[in-house]
Amino acid sequence: MGAAVAGRESAGRKMPEVNEIKIETRNAVTIMDIQGDVTAFSEPFLNDAYQNANVQGTGKILLKFDSNAYINSGGIAVLIQVLAQTQKNKQVIGITGISDHFKKIFHMVGITKFAKIYDSLDDAVKQMS
Repeated sequence: MGAAVAGRESAGRKMPEVNEIKIETRNAVTIMDIQGDVTAFSEPFLNDAYQNANVQGTGKILLKFDSNAYINSGGIAVLIQVLAQTQKNKQVIGITGISDHFKKIFHMVGITKFAKIYDSLDDAVKQMS
């Protein structure tokens, strides 16, 4: 669905400038499996993946992150844009795979008002189905 591209160095950490996003469906839940870090550079990849899921008529979307993914402020802004689209389209959205640190950040910035965070992929699919 997406592409893998060499990253750039940022504070000693290699940060991918794009993501690979795989889409699969389990029990009527569309899973967007996001590989890599989420930054402002992720916007076209997340938007394309969301549009593909939306065109398929999905009502339930799960954003699955790598457990060690880094999400910066630009990435949070992109996620909020996707959440706004799901609200407009009356879709249910969930999140799984993020660290405890990002669970706290998502709560602080209000993402958890629009998307439930699940502890595991299986738990999310079970509860969202």
